[in-house]
Amino acid sequence: MECSEADCQRPAAVELHIPWAENRYVCAAHARVLGRQDGVVADPLPERADDLLE
Repeated sequence: MECSEADCQRPAAVELHIPWAENRYVCAAHARVLGRQDGVVADPLPERADDLLE
């Protein structure tokens, strides 16, 4: 599964739980940025642990 952000080809490594929108699966880089918003919870995908270290 690829990152749901536009123009990103990286593998999804995190599920973002977003209270005002649908959950999204994003790469580690986008999770670092988007996960800082108030109310957003970043839930790492266990099977993609190696991608979190990129």
